[in-house]
Amino acid sequence: MPASTTFDLPITGMTCASCAGRVERALRKVTGTEQVSVNLATEQARVQAPAESLPALLGAVREAGYSVPTRTVELQLGGMTCASCAGRIERALAKLPGVEQVSVNLARERAHVQLLQGVDETLLISAVEKAGYSASLPRSLDDEQHLAQRRLRNERLAVGAALLLALPLVLPMLLEPFGLHWMLPAWAQFVLATPVQFVLGARFYVAAAKAVRAGAGNMDLLVALGTSAGYGLSLYQWANAHPGMQPHLYFEASAVVIALVLLGKYLESRAKRQTASAIRALEALRPERAVRVSEGVEQEVAINQLRLGDRVLVKPGERFPVDGQVLEGSSHADEALISGESLPVPKQPGDTVTGGAINGEGRLLVETRALGTETVLARIIRLVEDAQAAKAPIQKLVDRVSQVFVPAVLMLALLTLLGWWLAGAALETALINAVAVLVIACPCALGLATPAAIMAGTGVAARHGILIKDAEALERAHAVNRVVFDKTGTLTSGSPRIVHLQAVDQGQALRLAGALQRGSEHPLAKAVLDACAERGLDVPQVSDSQSLTGRGIAGHVDNLELALGNRRLLDESALSPGELAANASAWEAEGRTLSWLIERGAQPRVLGLFAFGDSLKPGAAEAIGALHRRGISSHLLTGDNRGSAKVVAEALGIDDVHAEVLPADKAATVTALKQDGVVAMVGDGINDAPALAAADIGIAMGGGTDVAMQAAGITLMRGDPRLVPAALEISRKTYAKIRQNLFWAFIYNLVGIPLAAFGFLNPVLAGAAMALSSVSVVSNALLLKTWKPANIDQETP
Repeated sequence: MPASTTFDLPITGMTCASCAGRVERALRKVTGTEQVSVNLATEQARVQAPAESLPALLGAVREAGYSVPTRTVELQLGGMTCASCAGRIERALAKLPGVEQVSVNLARERAHVQLLQGVDETLLISAVEKAGYSASLPRSLDDEQHLAQRRLRNERLAVGAALLLALPLVLPMLLEPFGLHWMLPAWAQFVLATPVQFVLGARFYVAAAKAVRAGAGNMDLLVALGTSAGYGLSLYQWANAHPGMQPHLYFEASAVVIALVLLGKYLESRAKRQTASAIRALEALRPERAVRVSEGVEQEVAINQLRLGDRVLVKPGERFPVDGQVLEGSSHADEALISGESLPVPKQPGDTVTGGAINGEGRLLVETRALGTETVLARIIRLVEDAQAAKAPIQKLVDRVSQVFVPAVLMLALLTLLGWWLAGAALETALINAVAVLVIACPCALGLATPAAIMAGTGVAARHGILIKDAEALERAHAVNRVVFDKTGTLTSGSPRIVHLQAVDQGQALRLAGALQRGSEHPLAKAVLDACAERGLDVPQVSDSQSLTGRGIAGHVDNLELALGNRRLLDESALSPGELAANASAWEAEGRTLSWLIERGAQPRVLGLFAFGDSLKPGAAEAIGALHRRGISSHLLTGDNRGSAKVVAEALGIDDVHAEVLPADKAATVTALKQDGVVAMVGDGINDAPALAAADIGIAMGGGTDVAMQAAGITLMRGDPRLVPAALEISRKTYAKIRQNLFWAFIYNLVGIPLAAFGFLNPVLAGAAMALSSVSVVSNALLLKTWKPANIDQETP
C-alpha cells in the first residue's frame, strides 16, 4: 500500500454547506482517499490519501467547480552535475505534501515548483539539501552574476592547476611516438597525482558521498570510482614492485581524467551562461533610477519609489524607466530588444512607451501606467524564464533513461571487470577497462541536450519579438501543417482606409470630403483625412457643419452645400447612382462600406463615391507565401461577411475561407480542422482567446497582452504577419537541435561504452571523450543564437 499523507487543501469559492458537501464528495471519489473533512469557515479540506494523489485531488476540486490557490516558487540549485541529479531533486521535491508540479532545469540550475498556498519554502530547501544538493531562493541579478563570475574564476584556476600537475605525468606518453623513452620515478608521479586526486578532485568525492547517502548515483560517483580505482591500483603496483624495477603505474590516467573532466565542466559552465544570455540582456534593460517631476520640480528617485500616475522625465538616449503614456514632447523609441522592431518608433503625446526601450532625440514627459511585475518587460522576462524552465515532452524519455543510467553503468563496469578477469586477463587490465567504462559513461550530455537547445531557441526568438510560452509549444510548433488566421488586426490593419474612389475629379472630391470630416473622430473620417494628407491636398474650411443622424454629415465648403453619407442619404435626396451603380454593387459585394458625396441645393447631384475597407498589413502576402513554400496550408477564419473575407483571401493567396463565424463558433471550427492535421491559430489574443486555446498552437499577434500570453503558446510582440512563419521556423530549428543533441549524447555512450568495455579505449581518452560530449552538445545548441527571421531585417514602411 502506498504511504498516506495528510493534505490541507485551501479551497476558494465555497459559499454554503452544500458547497462543502459537494467538495467532500468529489474528494472521496479519488482513488486511495481514506479520510476527508471540509471546513467551510476556514475554507480548507483535510484529506488523508496516498502521497502521489495530490494532482488527482486538485483536479477533483476543480471539476466540482471550486479552486485551490497555488503559487510557483523558483529555487536556485547547486551541486548538480548530470541528468540523474536533476531527476533526484525532482523526486525529492515531488514527495513533499502540497507540491503539485516540479520541473528542474539542469542548464539553468533552477527548480520551478508549483505548490499549495501556505507551504513554506524552507521545506523545499531542506528537501533538496537532504538529497545531497544546495538550494536557495533566487538572488538578485547582480549577486547572481557576481557569484557566477567567481565560480567560473575558481573553476578556471582549478583547471589550470590540474593541467599543470597532470602534464608531466602524461608527457612520457606524448614523447613515446618520437622514440623518447622517459618515465618519472614513482614517488614524483605520486606527488603530482595526489593533489589532483584529493584536492582538486575533492568535489567529486563530496558529491559522490551525498549521492550514495541519498541512495542514488550520479556523474561524480562514476568519476570518483573510476579515478580512485586507477589511483589505488597505482599504489598497489608501487608497493609490490621488485626493488630496482619501474612498476606500471596509472597515476597519469587518474590525474588526466580529473583534469579533463574539470576542463569539460568549465567549458560547459561558460557555454551554459551564453544560453542564458537572453534573460540577462532583458534584465539589463531595467533602469534603476528615474527622474520624477512633481509640481515642476525634478527629482531623481529609485524605481521602487515610483507610483502609478507619477510623471517621469526621460532625456534623449535614456531608457524608459516605466510603461507609460507620453504627455509632452516628441521623439523616437528604439524597441529592438523588447519587440524586435528594427526601426525607431515615433512617439507623440498620447502614444504609449515601454519600460526598457531607448528614447531617441527628444525630451519626453511620461505618465506612469505600469510598474514592477506588471510592466511589459517584466512579463516578457517571466514568460521567457518559464519557457526555459519548462520541459519539452521529449525530455520525459531522457528523464526515464537517466533514472536507471548510472546504476546500469555501474553494473556494466562490474561485468567488464569480471569478464576480463574470467577470460584470463590480468586484474590490472580488467580494472583499467572497467575504469574506462565508468569514465566514458558520464551522462552530462544527456541531461543538457534538451534544456540547452530550449534556452538558446527561446532566447534568440525573444530577441526578435517572438515569445514562446513553454517548451511544449516549441516542440509542437515544428509539426504544424495548417495555419488559421483571424482577419481584422491580424492580416489587416484593423482601421479603415479608402480602397476605391470614383469621381470626375478625384482630388477635388477628396478635398471636399476632407473638409466635411474636419474635427470628426469617426474612423471613416480619419481614413478620408489620412488620404488627403497622403496626397498633400489642402483641406478647406467647413461652415454650418451638422451631423445627419444615421445618414452622414453636411456643411458648406467653397460656397457649395455638400453632404457625405450612406445610401439612405442618397435616397432621401432623391438621387440615382447613375453610372456609379455598377461599381457600387461590386464594392458592396466585396464587403466595402460606401459613402456618397452629394452636392445639395437647387440641382442636387452625385459628385463621387468612396469605398472604405480594411487595408492589408505590410508583409501579409509574404507570410502566406512563406507558409506555402513550406507546405503549410493557410485558412482565414473571420466573423466578417463572405465578400470581405473573399477579397482578403484572394489578395493574399489564402487556401480556405471560413466567413461569418460567430466568436463562440471559432473554437469549434479550429477543432474540426485539427482532425486532419496540426493546427496553429493566429489571432489578436483578445476576442480570439477560445480559438487560440482550442488550436494545437495558439499564436497571439502584437501587444503582448495578458490575455494573449495566457491563451496562446506563442506571442508575437509586434503585429508583423511575417513573424508567424518565423516562429514556426525557429521552433523547427530548435526541435532539430534537440534531436541532434540527443543523438550525439546517446551515440557517445552507445559507441564509447562498448569500446571501453572491450579494451579499445583507455581512461585518458575516455575522459577526453566524456568532456567533449558535454561541450559539443551545448555548443551545438548555441548555434541557434545566429538565427534571424528571413526577410524581416527591416520593417516595411
